[in-house]
Amino acid sequence: MRFRADPAAIRGSIAPVVTPFTAEGAVDLDSLRRLVGWQLEQGSHGISTGGSTGEPGAQSAEERKAAMAAVAEVTADRVPFLPGTGSAKLDETLELTDEADRLGADAVLIITPYYARPSQEALFRWYATVAGEFPGLPIVIYNVPSRTAVDIAPETVARLRRAHDNIVGIKETTRDFEHFSHVLHHCGRDFLMWSGIELLCLPLLAIGGAGFVSAAANLAPAAVAAMYTAYVAGDHATALDLHYALHPLTELLFVETNPAPAKWVLRQRGLIASEHVRPPLITPTESGRARIEDLLAQCKEIAR
Repeated sequence: MRFRADPAAIRGSIAPVVTPFTAEGAVDLDSLRRLVGWQLEQGSHGISTGGSTGEPGAQSAEERKAAMAAVAEVTADRVPFLPGTGSAKLDETLELTDEADRLGADAVLIITPYYARPSQEALFRWYATVAGEFPGLPIVIYNVPSRTAVDIAPETVARLRRAHDNIVGIKETTRDFEHFSHVLHHCGRDFLMWSGIELLCLPLLAIGGAGFVSAAANLAPAAVAAMYTAYVAGDHATALDLHYALHPLTELLFVETNPAPAKWVLRQRGLIASEHVRPPLITPTESGRARIEDLLAQCKEIAR
């Protein structure tokens, strides 16, 4: 909760960690704690759990709460903790957000409700309800239209910001980079924005972004954090070198559906006990593993 009073201090590489499962499919809290500890050792500026990379749609609310508690225990206010607490159901979103609030989260990521394809007015009411229930908790909108089939408009984000002081930012996971700029233009350049698109992480900083919540941090946390640190220190050449060095890793993450490739690599490294992903996902196929190994060899200097 140390950063809750000043969400503008939540910057840099916020690692969206995977949710490890045992080989039998149960949530593996021991592996999760070990993974978060490693992230902190590697220099990640913050930790997020329960986002798309964490397979929240395949978990019960109780499992998600247990994972949040484990992460909060390890982070222990050393870095910002931003759990994802959204779902397709409002009551579950409120329940999970309440638990994150109780655990001392610094802010929460609320995904746009998926599958239903709500209108912009419906999205406004959804976020207004959550913000109104937790006025002391910073709310970060999570826009990921490729997974939710709905895109929150810049004007709707700006309307929410004007209506609720605790709606402080947005995680943008859209390849439409103009959308990033329109949101900041409508909301003001002090509105916090993090990129969830790996190859737009560095470009976002140039237009005033606060950082990134990039799946690449699961495999190369030091390099992703260093890219942010170099850029803000004015060492743009180093930041650019890291951006391009991360290209093969970005391709690796999506050889098959995220987070299956990342979990497979983490298991090979011994950072988690199993590469298990829950249905409908599957672990990487034989051809997928071959491609992952090839790409991993191309970025072995930054992903080790």
